[in-house]
Amino acid sequence: MPSEVAKRLRDRRLSVWEEAKGIAEKAAEENRALGEEEQGRWDALQEEMQKLDTRIRAVLDTEKRAKDADDAFDALSGKKPAAGQAAVTAGGSRMLEEVRKWARGDDGAGRALEVRRAPELGPINYRVLTAGTGGTASSIIPIDFYDMLIAHLIEVSGIMQCGPTVLNTGGGETLQVPKTTAHSTAASAAQAASLPTSDPSFGMQPLSAFKYGVLLQVARELIDDTAVDLLGYLAMQAGRALGNAFGNDLVNGTGTGQPAGLVNTATVGVTGSVTGVSGAPSYANLVDLEYSVIAPYRQSRSCYWLAADKTIGGFRKITDTVGRPIWEPSAVLGSPDLLLGKPLVADPFMPAMATNAKSIAFGDFSQYFVRLVGGVRFERSDDFAFGSDLVTFRAILRGDGTLVDRTGAIRLYQGAAT
Repeated sequence: MPSEVAKRLRDRRLSVWEEAKGIAEKAAEENRALGEEEQGRWDALQEEMQKLDTRIRAVLDTEKRAKDADDAFDALSGKKPAAGQAAVTAGGSRMLEEVRKWARGDDGAGRALEVRRAPELGPINYRVLTAGTGGTASSIIPIDFYDMLIAHLIEVSGIMQCGPTVLNTGGGETLQVPKTTAHSTAASAAQAASLPTSDPSFGMQPLSAFKYGVLLQVARELIDDTAVDLLGYLAMQAGRALGNAFGNDLVNGTGTGQPAGLVNTATVGVTGSVTGVSGAPSYANLVDLEYSVIAPYRQSRSCYWLAADKTIGGFRKITDTVGRPIWEPSAVLGSPDLLLGKPLVADPFMPAMATNAKSIAFGDFSQYFVRLVGGVRFERSDDFAFGSDLVTFRAILRGDGTLVDRTGAIRLYQGAAT
C-alpha cells in the first residue's frame, strides 16, 4: 500500500489539477481567452504538477526499495514471510546455495545458468503490467531474478505497458502466427437462386528470434567481499541495457535483422495540420486519430495512446472546442494518465514531434505481438579477462515483435509536412 506521503502528494496533485481545470472552464464559460493573470497561474500550476509527478515517482521508487530491503533482512533473520511471500521464499531457498556457488565460480557449479520462473510461483500473464510485488526472499540473492530483468524491460519500454500479446517459446525457430486478411461477405439472393460464394482469406505473420546481449565485468574483489549485492546489481544493469535495445527496436525496428517496429508497420491515420509548433497535433487531429481506429479496437482494454514524454507534455496545453483540457491526471497511483478518456503511456523511443514525424500511436496494442525465447540467459567466465582478474558475466535475450493486424488496429499521427 502507498504511504501517507505518497497519498498526500497524490491528493495535492489532484487539487492542483482541479484548480487549473477551473481556470480553463471559467474562461470557456465566459467565451474568452485566458487573461494575463490567469495564464500566469495556469503555467505555474502546470509546472507544479510536473514537479509533483517527479516527487511521486521518487517516493514510490524509494518505498519499493525500502520494502525489498525489509524483506531481505526478514529472510536473513529467519522471520516468517508475510502472506503471499511464502511461495517465493520456498522456491528460492532451494536454489540459494546453487546460485551462490555459481556466482563465486566454485568447482562443479558450472559456467552457465539458465534462468527460468519456478513452477510453484504459478503462471505469468504477460498481458497485464504490474508494478511488481514484494515478497522476494532477499535483495542479497534475488530468488526470482528472471522477473527482475523482465520488470526492467517493462520500465524502459512503454510499449510493454500497453498490453501487447507476449508469446514465450522454448525454442527460437521461426514462429508463424496465422491471421485473417479478409472476411466473408454476404449478399441478397433471389428465390431459388444460387447463393453467392465468399470465403475468408488467411495469411501468416512470422516471428523470429533476434539476439540481444551485454557483457558485464566485475572485479574479483567485489565478488569475494560484497557478493550480497552482486546479483541485484547485475540484474539492474543487464536488464536496463537489454530493455533499451529491445524496446527501441519494438518501436523503430526495420524488420531486417531486428523486430518490425510499431512505427514502421502501423498505418498513418491522420496527417497533422500546420500549427505553431512544428509537427504538433491540434485537438481536431487527435479526435480524428482516435476515430480512425474502428470501434472494436477502440473499445478494447488494450487501447492506449503512446508518445514520447515531450509530446505528452504538449498534450497538457491542448483544450477542446469549449476550452476544457483534453488531458486528465490519473486518480490512482501508478496508473496512466488519460487523453480523451483513454490511457496514455510514455515511451522514450517514440519519435519526437517534427515535420513528417510519426510521433503518436493510438489503438489496440494486443495486436502487437512480442515473442520471447525461453528465459534471460546468464553466463560467466573467469578466463575472458584473466589478465585483469575480472569475472565476466553476460546476459542474453532472444526475441522479436511485430504488428500482426495491420488493417488498422493501431494508427499513427504524422506531423504536417511544413
